[in-house]
Amino acid sequence: MTADSSHSNAEVGRIAPSPTGRMHIGNVYAALAAWLDSRALGGSVRLRIEDIDTFRVVDDADRWIMDDLNWLGLDWDGDAVYQSARVDLYDEVFRSLGRQVLSSGDPLIYPCFCSRADIRAASAPNEGDGFLLYPGTCRSIDGEHRERRLTAGDRHSWRIAVPGSDGDADDSVVFDDEVFGSQRFSLSRELGDVIVRRSDGVFAYQFATAVDDWLMGVTRIVRGRDLLRSTAIQLWIRRHCAGHQQMDRLSSESHAQEPVFAHLPLIDDTDGRRMAKRFGSVDMGELRETGRSPEEVIGICAWLLGLLKQPQPLGARDLLRSFSFDHLRGNRQDRSLESLL
Repeated sequence: MTADSSHSNAEVGRIAPSPTGRMHIGNVYAALAAWLDSRALGGSVRLRIEDIDTFRVVDDADRWIMDDLNWLGLDWDGDAVYQSARVDLYDEVFRSLGRQVLSSGDPLIYPCFCSRADIRAASAPNEGDGFLLYPGTCRSIDGEHRERRLTAGDRHSWRIAVPGSDGDADDSVVFDDEVFGSQRFSLSRELGDVIVRRSDGVFAYQFATAVDDWLMGVTRIVRGRDLLRSTAIQLWIRRHCAGHQQMDRLSSESHAQEPVFAHLPLIDDTDGRRMAKRFGSVDMGELRETGRSPEEVIGICAWLLGLLKQPQPLGARDLLRSFSFDHLRGNRQDRSLESLL
C-alpha cells in the first residue's frame, strides 16, 4: 500500500526486506523502527524488495511481505523497488567504479580467481567472529597476467579494494550510530577487499544495497546490529559513487550527505537462538492464523524497542509522538521473546 505522498520532509527512510520467506517478529521489529524513525520526522518511507540473489527468493514472498506490512499499518511512499529490476543500473555503476584507481595505483575493482578453500587456507577468522579477511592474493597480480586469465575464461568474482594499511588517511570509516554511538572501522584490518560481484555474476548485497541507498536518496537507515561492520564497506562504496560527477546523472534523488544510521539489538527466539527464517522462527503467517491482531504484533515490537514497559495492543501511528531510540541506547543487549509467543 502506497502512502498519499503528503510527506514533504527531506528525510527518506526505507524498509528493505529480502523475499526469502515470510517475515517473523524480528523483521517486523526492524521494519516498525524504520517506519517510526522516518514518519516521526515527517519523512517518507520507501519499500525496497532485496531480491538481487534470485537463487534464494521464495515465490510470492514479496506479496506476503507487502500484505503483512499493509495489515500492520506500515505504509510506504511510491511503488515498491525491486533490486532484480535494477541489474542494468548496478552494471553501469560497477563499470564506472571499475575505471577508478586508489591513490596507491591499484584498481578500485579487480577480479579475484581464489576459491573459498584458497581463502580459508590463507586467512584467519577476524576477531574471533568467524569473518574471514581476504588476504589480497589477486590484488597483486600484474595487469598482463590478469588479462590473460580473464581472456581464458577463468572463473572469478570481483572485489573492491580498500586502503592497504591502517596508516592510510582514508582507511578509517567513522560514523555515529543512533543506538550504538560512535563507530570506527579500519577497512584494511577489519573488512578487507570484499566481493561486490560473485563468480555467478550476481551483484553482492553490500554493493547493491550501497548503490540503492545512494541513488534512492535514503537519509535514514535502521537495521540490525549484525550489519554494523557492513556499514563501513557500504560507506566506502557510496563515497566512490558520490565522488564522481558522471554517476550523478543516474539519479536526481542522490544525496551527497551520508545517511543517519540506527542499528538495533537483535531478537532471540523462544529457543534462545537469533530469529531467522532458516531456523524456522515463528512467522507472520502463523501469528495471523492463530488469531493475533495487528495491534498485538505492533505492541510486542514496541515493547522490544523499549517504547512500552510491557506488550499491549496499539497501532503503529499511536507510537509516533513518543518514538525515540533513548531506551535502546540505555540497553543495547539483544532482546529475547522468552515464552511470549
